[in-house]
Amino acid sequence: MAIENRGEMIMANKHRVLFVCVHNSFRSQIAEAIMNSKYGDIFTAESAGLTVKEINPLAIKVMKEYGIDISNNSVDSVFDFFKEGRLYSYVITVCSKEAENECPIFPGIRKRINWNLEDPEAFEGTDEEKYQKAMKLRNEIEKRIDDFAKPAE
Repeated sequence: MAIENRGEMIMANKHRVLFVCVHNSFRSQIAEAIMNSKYGDIFTAESAGLTVKEINPLAIKVMKEYGIDISNNSVDSVFDFFKEGRLYSYVITVCSKEAENECPIFPGIRKRINWNLEDPEAFEGTDEEKYQKAMKLRNEIEKRIDDFAKPAE
């Protein structure tokens, strides 16, 4: 096998994961970044939303403290990915079950999973209280990713 094809072969052997949330502004962005950072040798993660809006500043802040800058990440529509015919081993929705039901069914997925995580748009309280909730949510996402990825190692 030629060396230039080696990277493509490794990429083809990875499990492709799509994280979906309502706006692709917090939960799915964080999940994509953590999955690629911690488990990029076995998984290739992307993220998308049902509707798109800017990345939540709290997501940028809690990920920067984690050591990952997501401020320049693209914000993508799940429906664009679907129309492009992208294929995934897993589609993981990180939103409510009701919102998850609006996601398109991707052909060829091995498994579709819902992680019913709190919506950061609903965070109430002072800026510090919202920040603490954002940190807690980031940590919960990381724990779920760790639990999900362990069987694949």
